[in-house]
Amino acid sequence: MTGDLLGASRRDRHRGAAARDTRDLVRAIGSEARRQREDAGLSQRRLARAAGIDQAHLSRIEAGEIEAGVRVLDAIAHALGGRLRLRIEPGMGPAIRDHLQAAMVEALLQAIHPRWARFPEVAVRRPVRGFIDLVLADREANLLVAVDIHSQLRRLEQQLRWANEKAEALRGLPELAPRGALGAVPTISRLLVLRSTRATRGVADAHQYLLSSAYPAGQREVMASLAGDAPWPAAGIVWMAIEDGQARVIDRRR
Repeated sequence: MTGDLLGASRRDRHRGAAARDTRDLVRAIGSEARRQREDAGLSQRRLARAAGIDQAHLSRIEAGEIEAGVRVLDAIAHALGGRLRLRIEPGMGPAIRDHLQAAMVEALLQAIHPRWARFPEVAVRRPVRGFIDLVLADREANLLVAVDIHSQLRRLEQQLRWANEKAEALRGLPELAPRGALGAVPTISRLLVLRSTRATRGVADAHQYLLSSAYPAGQREVMASLAGDAPWPAAGIVWMAIEDGQARVIDRRR
């Protein structure tokens, strides 16, 4: 049941972020169309006629009130003497999560001490866009830990870069900041939670120096802090096993 709730919450958050991005994009396209029309010295009536659309429709597009289709935007672009170009910019990884992540999040939440405040599926927008699977906050230590959870390891260097960039983006979310000293900048750290499989162990063994540089703390020290009152050591890795759909923290890779 909890996994279902986490999945529903995750989908709602992604839909909300996508809707906000769509609204921003619609406004930006309309503003750009209006700017180029005015730069060309054209009235709405002349541009609408040249593009083969109704003037009222063009007016609403420029105002960012409606989402125009690709054919309409292409017609406007050609009427302005330009060309329409669409592309998907790379981001912080796909919003689509595999079904094992909810179980891993649940297992981690059950294992950590109540002193940690928990914020699942945190959206970051500046200076990078993406979602952090889980953010843990130790308010007494003025510490935020960005948690990335993976059942697979692919494109390791890119995943590490995304993890660093998303963690740094937490500085732009004051609502998550621990209640430390007035004006104190919170310490930002990272945690990587991995499913123990032959494939993930193989990637970790092949890149052990890279991973140990990015995540220097040992799992025992990390879990001592997450499950108890030990201070946070540094960025680290926690391994999990999944059996019959249930995840659990394991003492070592196996």
